[in-house]
Parts: sequence; structure tokens; C-alpha cells
Amino acid sequence: MCLILVAWRSHPDYPLVVAANRDEFFARPSSPAAFWQEAPDVLAGKDLQAGGSWMGMTRSGRFAALTNFRDPGSQRPDAVSRGLLVAGFLRGRVPAADYLEAVSRRGRDFNGFNLLAGDGENLGWYSNVPGAAPLLLEPGIYGVCNHLLDTPWPKVRAAKSALGEALGELPGDAALFRLLCDDTIHPDESLPRTGVSLEWERLLSAAFVRAGGYGTRNSTVCRIGRDDWIVFDEQTWLEGGAAGPRRRYRFRRAGAPS
Repeated sequence: MCLILVAWRSHPDYPLVVAANRDEFFARPSSPAAFWQEAPDVLAGKDLQAGGSWMGMTRSGRFAALTNFRDPGSQRPDAVSRGLLVAGFLRGRVPAADYLEAVSRRGRDFNGFNLLAGDGENLGWYSNVPGAAPLLLEPGIYGVCNHLLDTPWPKVRAAKSALGEALGELPGDAALFRLLCDDTIHPDESLPRTGVSLEWERLLSAAFVRAGGYGTRNSTVCRIGRDDWIVFDEQTWLEGGAAGPRRRYRFRRAGAPS
């Protein structure tokens, strides 16, 4: 993912609400969100090139999502696939805090990333950028793009504000998908300088990216209710921004009282 927005214990009926966009080259092979044949409890998309996933949920309510940390000068072609971090958490039973601590001990194996992991009791974040450490999140609204958690890039600030308003429309999800479709290009003076060209900084400043061969390929909205129902909706996008198939999953959290 390249934009993840999370409302953690900020709504009386939905302890976890997530709205996220995955930006990627359209030539990179992947499969859409589905329950995995080899791990039937895992609902996630798959990166068919390097393995793993960018975001997913399990039947028991485990959640994980990942963004890349944008620093083109430090990319290593021999690094382990970051998507394996999402898959590893979803397929396991280790508490979120313990998993993030374990990941922090081998963070140098990967190119830069932000990882969010939640086990139903706790939601945590970790980045392998030097100086960062695993963090369990307090209730609130959070946003992460291609820098550290809550770095106030223009699209992160705008999207967090829009998420706060969209929570008032739940269980309707139209406002959540609208904020993910915001293609506003922000003014040059407000843009970060991350090592890519100014033209790319402009294109990537939008929540919804269109950039010739690259762009937003998936918009995903998911939530867990206090009634233990899990909702996971994924809208796929074609090159240029045309809508592709949309997938909707509804299921009751495994292990919930009957």
C-alpha cells in the first residue's frame, strides 16, 4: 500500500476501520483479495512476483498492512520481499507486539517499510528506518504513506481529516471510498523531497495516483464491528483510473461468542 488510514478504537461500533490505496506498476503481476488456498483463514491479495501481500485480514480479525519507505538511493535489489512481513503475521498467531519486536531485530534484511499489525487487542506500527522502534498505538486516527507514521505530507493530512468525517457515515462506506479517490495534486511548495524528480513528487502527492504505467491499483476498505462482523471491500483499478472488479467479503469473526 502507499496510503493507509486507520481509525483505531475511535468509533463506538467499529474498533478498527481501515481505508487504504495500493500504488504499484501495472506490469507487476498480482492477484486480488481472496481467501488463500494454502491458508484458508487469510484474506489478502498476493504479489505474484516476489511473494507476500500488501494488506490482509484473517477470519479471527488479525490485520496487517505495509507501505514502502521512499528512499530510492538506499534500495537494495537483494533485499527480502517486504510483503512477506504481512503474510507472516496473517498466517501466524504471535501477538502483534511480539511480532513487531521480532521484525525489528531483522529489519536490515528489507528495504525501507512501514508495517501495521493488529491482533484484535493491540494495533502496532514499526518502520525499519534507523531510529524508529515498535510502537503500540493509542486510540486515534492515523495515516501512513511513504514516510513514517503520521508524517504530515499533504495527502496524509487531507486523508486523515476526511477519514474523521467519514466515520460519521458508517456503516456506509461511500465516503471512505471517496477519500481514497481524491486525485488532488498538491502545490509544489508543500511537497516533500524524497529523492525522486519534482514531476514524480507531484504525481505521487495525490491520494489516487495516475502516472503512466504506474498508479493506484487497489482501494480497500475494511472494518471490524463490536458485533464481531468483519467487512472487507476491495475496488480494483485499471491503468488510467478506470474501475475494475470490486470484491466484497462479509464474515463473522472466528471464535466470537454465538
